[in-house]
Amino acid sequence: MEITRVLDAALRKAAAVWITAPGHEPRLVHAHWRDDALWVITGGTEPQVPGLSDQAQVTVTVRSPSTHSHLVDAPATARLTEPDEETAQALRTARLNTEPEWEAVYRLELGA
Repeated sequence: MEITRVLDAALRKAAAVWITAPGHEPRLVHAHWRDDALWVITGGTEPQVPGLSDQAQVTVTVRSPSTHSHLVDAPATARLTEPDEETAQALRTARLNTEPEWEAVYRLELGA
């Protein structure tokens, strides 16, 4: 599907996305694209995302990595998860200038 290729290309370069849970304002969060899903960490030193919970249906807004203009809004299902060590290290590395501490890790499955 074309939108999947567009999302894959954009999310491989995106460092942040907007997440909107029903009844809440969009929240800008750092995200990491891995294993065909968007990984988001919340709490601790990372922003909270009101309304984000296990099984929540959310909207992910992606901006173009080159022009920063709106690219697409994609539906996603949030899955509260415990990342394996490799994924946890990738989440730490993706934050570049800071050592993140988090309370929760969500795997957002796009189109779900």
